[in-house]
Amino acid sequence: LAALLGNGLIITTIAWDHHLHTPMYFFLLNLALLDLGAISTTVPKSMHNSLRDTWDISYAGCAAQVFLFPFFMSAEFCLLAIMSYDRYVAICRPLHYETLLGSRVCLHLAAAAWASGALNALLHTASTFSLPLCQGNVVYQFFCEIPQILKLSCSTSYLRELWLLGASGCLFFVCFVLIVVSYVQIFRAVLRIPSQQGRHKAFATCLPHLAVVSLFLSTGSIAYFKPSSISSSSLDLVVSVLYSVAPPAVNPLIYSLRNEELKADKLHHFAISHTVSSASTKCIP
Repeated sequence: LAALLGNGLIITTIAWDHHLHTPMYFFLLNLALLDLGAISTTVPKSMHNSLRDTWDISYAGCAAQVFLFPFFMSAEFCLLAIMSYDRYVAICRPLHYETLLGSRVCLHLAAAAWASGALNALLHTASTFSLPLCQGNVVYQFFCEIPQILKLSCSTSYLRELWLLGASGCLFFVCFVLIVVSYVQIFRAVLRIPSQQGRHKAFATCLPHLAVVSLFLSTGSIAYFKPSSISSSSLDLVVSVLYSVAPPAVNPLIYSLRNEELKADKLHHFAISHTVSSASTKCIP
């Protein structure tokens, strides 16, 4: 409910107020859509099963989760990389901001993030469900997750999936490098600002995005890079809840702490304070 409310208010506010139709808020709207999609892929079915006291999911439903969750997560990380580039241009090249991030460029960048996520998810889904499953039909997870389904396979062709995981790793690595390079340039530019107030303002515009990136990477790393020696069904379940539910629910709260424009807009239109998100997109002189 927190994720639905927070992300829903972000989407409504940005769509409502034409003053927020800027690149940063456009990317933020896309981030909120991806967060809503990610949490809606897993949690409703889990809640339904809990209320009905059952563990069942159909084959089609499982396939949908296997496709949709990686799709939203991959697209979100690509979008976070694009948002770091937006911060770089706003801080390091403010006079060229409107030129480098025009409406057409923003649409193309957002479309590239969504398309990358869709292609990545499609390849994994096709590869996963082309494997014969002979280890039963019980997935020890609250949703259908690719690593858990691969444990049910008895075919050596699962190596093909490992190659796809490597390709996905390359995609995430490129996005991670883009984020790191962008913030290295940002910090170098900020440290050259003579006034302490100017430096503080510049850092403040980046803190929400850095916090969201850190949350995304930390929860995902715990889920996929924890040592196999400490792996267990209950621990895998807890970790998966952490990385699949926490970011969509917490992201709107993180952005709301630093954004006065959206909070003021919500006070005006909805009489709700401290709800919505993101850093200011004003150029830093």
